[in-house]
Amino acid sequence: MTLPGAPRPPRSSLDRGGSSPAREDQLDAMRAAAWHRHGVASLAIHDITDPWLRQAVINEATRRWGRRRAGGHHGD
Repeated sequence: MTLPGAPRPPRSSLDRGGSSPAREDQLDAMRAAAWHRHGVASLAIHDITDPWLRQAVINEATRRWGRRRAGGHHGD
């Protein structure tokens, strides 16, 4: 409960109460914007259909940031 005229609490990006998770089309739009504005490609491993290319991306990501903690199945 807040008093009338009292300042509002500070906003935080960690506050989960105000928004729902992004939809798939919103995520795709963010990925496209990252590519066009910053030259950053965000690819879901399961979307890469070529096995050789998928493994190359997994290998590079593992080299840069280490092994994944979740979803430890080969090719995920």
